[in-house]
Amino acid sequence: MRTTRGAGKTLGTAGAGTSSRAAGTGTRRAAVAAVAAGALALTGCGGSEDGKGSDDGASKEPAVTVQLPKLTGENIQVAAVWTGPEQANFTKVLSEFEKRTGAKVTFVPAQDPIVNFLGTKIAGGSPPDIAMLPQVGAIQQAVQKKWAKPAGAATKAQLAKNYGKGWRDLGAVDGTQYGVYFKAANKSLVWYNNTAFENAGASAPKTWKDFLSTAETISASGVTPVSVAGADGWTLTDWFENIYLSQAGPEKYDQLAQHTIKWTDPSVKEALTTLGQLFGKPSLIAGGADGALQTEFPASVTQTFTGGDQPKGAMVFEGDFVGVNIGETEAKIGTDAKVFPFPAVGADSPVVTGGDAAVALKDTKGAQALLTFLASTDAARIWAEAGGFVSPNKSLDTASYPNDVQRDIAEALIAAGDDFRFDMSDQMPQSFGGTPGKGEWKALQDFLKNPKDVAGAQRQLESAAAKAYRS
Repeated sequence: MRTTRGAGKTLGTAGAGTSSRAAGTGTRRAAVAAVAAGALALTGCGGSEDGKGSDDGASKEPAVTVQLPKLTGENIQVAAVWTGPEQANFTKVLSEFEKRTGAKVTFVPAQDPIVNFLGTKIAGGSPPDIAMLPQVGAIQQAVQKKWAKPAGAATKAQLAKNYGKGWRDLGAVDGTQYGVYFKAANKSLVWYNNTAFENAGASAPKTWKDFLSTAETISASGVTPVSVAGADGWTLTDWFENIYLSQAGPEKYDQLAQHTIKWTDPSVKEALTTLGQLFGKPSLIAGGADGALQTEFPASVTQTFTGGDQPKGAMVFEGDFVGVNIGETEAKIGTDAKVFPFPAVGADSPVVTGGDAAVALKDTKGAQALLTFLASTDAARIWAEAGGFVSPNKSLDTASYPNDVQRDIAEALIAAGDDFRFDMSDQMPQSFGGTPGKGEWKALQDFLKNPKDVAGAQRQLESAAAKAYRS
C-alpha cells in the first residue's frame, strides 16, 4: 500500500486496457458508494471490533478448497515490505501453507522501493522465490527485467474461479499472467473519532464542501480536525488521486496515469487547488504542515484514536488497512472509530483501490504452489479472520471478516466488480510514483509545505514525470 504504485496499464476496467467506460459506469460507481455510505456508518458490530480478529477462543480449521503438493524439505523465501501487524498476519498465512505442504517458508523483510531491493538480491544471486509487489509498474518492471516467472496452470485456474477480470488483468503483462493480487485496499475512506464528532455536533460529510465545513466545526470545538501522514509521501498521492478521480473523472484519471496528458494540465491545477483548501489551512491539520510532514502513517492513525476527548486529530484519511493501526489503540471499530466514504468533489464519490500482488521470481514447484495457495479462498480467509485486510477474492465468504465494518468495506469492493480505478501512482514508473523523497512523493510533500504555489507544484510534478517516463 505504500506506493502500492512504471508505466502501468490503466484501464477502463481496472486493467483491461481500455480508456473509455461502458454506459452506466457512473451509476455503478454511485451504487458502490451508496453501499459504502450506508454500510460503513455502523454503530455496533458483531464479532471483534478492534481489527484483531475474534477472541472467543474457538479454533476454526480452515476449509480446504485447493489441493497442494507435498514439498517436504523445500525452502521458500517470500519478500514483502510489510512490517508489524501486517507481517504477523501474513506469517499466519505462510504457516498454514507450511502445515499443508511440509515446506519451510521464510519471510524476507524488504524495503521501498522494492524493485531496487530485489535488484540487489538478484545481482547477488539470492532472489526470493516470491515477491509481494505493491505496484502494477513493479510487476511490469520485473517482467521487463526477466525476473518474473509466469503463473502456472493451477494458479490460473484459481484466479479464473475466484477473481474478476479487472484484478486478473492487473497481474498480467502482454496477456501473460504473472501476479496474484492477494491483498487489496479500498483507498477511498475517511476514519473518524466518534467522540470528537459527537462533542462537536458533527456528522459524516458526503461532499468535499461538507467535509471542509465539518472540519471547521470540529476545529471550533477545540479539536484539530484532520490528521495527515505527510512524512509518508504515498498518503499524499492518495489524497490527490481521490480528489482528481472524483473531480476530473475516470478518463482524465487514465490519461494522467499513462502520462498522455501532462501534470501541467488544467485538471491537475483544479485538483491541487481543491486539495489546497485543506492543506492551506494549518489550523485544520494536526501539527500544521510542519507537524504533518513529521508524522508517519501509523502515528497519523493512533493519534486520532488516543487522547480521550482531546485527540490530536478527529479524522484520518486512508484505506481499510487503517483498521490494523486502530487495533493497536483502545478504540473499538464501529463504536469509537467509524468511517465514511471519501467525500465527493464532483458528481460521484471516488473508488480508488490498491493492492499487493504475489509474483514468482523462481520457477520452482514450491513457488508455483505458494502462488496457487495465495489465489485460493483458503489463504484469504486466514488473514480476513485476523482483521485489517480486504481480499479481491470474490469467492471468499465475507462472514470471515471479524466485524461488520470490514465486512461492508470488502463487500463494497467486490460489488464494484471491474468498475474501479487502481491507485494512480502505483501504475506509474516507480522512480516517479513510488520512491521516498523523489518524484510525486517529494512534489506533494513540497506542496503540503506551500499549497499556494499550485503552478510550481505542477511544474515540479511534470519535470519528474517526464524524466521517469523517458527512462
